[in-house]
Amino acid sequence: MLTTEFVQLALLIGSGSIFFLFVVLGIVLKITTTAFPKIVRFKDEQYYKDPSTGDNRPFPSLEDEPTLKLSVIVPAFDEEKRLPIMLDECMEYLEARARKEKDFTYEVIIVSDGSRDRTVDVAMKYVEKYGVEKLRVLALVQNRGKGGAVRMGMLSSRGQFLLFADADGATKFADYGKLERSMMELSGSEWKRDALAIGSRAHLEEEATAQRTFFRTILMHGFHLLVWTFAVKKIRDTQCGFKLVTRSAARKLFQVMHVERWAFDVELLFIAQSYNIPIEEVAVNWTEIEGSKLTPFWSWLQMGRDLMLIWFRYAIGAWQLRKEHSN
Repeated sequence: MLTTEFVQLALLIGSGSIFFLFVVLGIVLKITTTAFPKIVRFKDEQYYKDPSTGDNRPFPSLEDEPTLKLSVIVPAFDEEKRLPIMLDECMEYLEARARKEKDFTYEVIIVSDGSRDRTVDVAMKYVEKYGVEKLRVLALVQNRGKGGAVRMGMLSSRGQFLLFADADGATKFADYGKLERSMMELSGSEWKRDALAIGSRAHLEEEATAQRTFFRTILMHGFHLLVWTFAVKKIRDTQCGFKLVTRSAARKLFQVMHVERWAFDVELLFIAQSYNIPIEEVAVNWTEIEGSKLTPFWSWLQMGRDLMLIWFRYAIGAWQLRKEHSN
């Protein structure tokens, strides 16, 4: 009898301690975090270099009216080897579209995320070839993370529609046409309407599972469970680096997004769903490319931690959304 009462008392104390820790954590997060992110931009990050004149010119603002059809944002961290392959495919597609369609105008913004190799030098070779009206380099002073790099590129863009695409070229760039068709249906070709068309590899899941190790498969399913539990329930593939947004949606999403590392996609989609922004998944061709910066165990562990923190911070009001942006 005494043992039973002791166990019950221990459980009660343990439960109370956990509850107390959550309350304390909530108070600390409330005090130490801001409801809306303060976006810091260093002076050097406000300009891009024009190699034809040697001048540094100011980037435009996402709040400006668009002057192009499409902006492509390419976050790149130490990508001197993989970037040329991706850019060759990207520019070939965009140039062909521009020659064929007179109203198709575009820009590509390569965001070097504090790269330590020759990523900026490699990118500048393409700027010299195509000119700054079509291609620009945004060199971040320090590494922010993929989400931070994407955000800074979005804030510097001129397009009606904004696509971010990974520098590894894992997604075939020609699949932009699929996202574009989906976007036209969602937005009616109107950039002032909110919409997202996102690339998805969900249709490749069975094949990918067969090729993965058992350990990586367990990690993948665990991550998907965390995403479904804490953040996004209706999207099968949140992590594909090929997403298209309207300028209107980008203004609402990237101004309030907090996460700048690998889990930023999840927060982005969480915000979009909270705002009732239309989202459609589009199946794309995808090939795993060597040289990934993700280390399976630690990166998934970090993303899992970020997922729970995303949910917790929004749940306690430490992070907030702008109610006026909801559709």
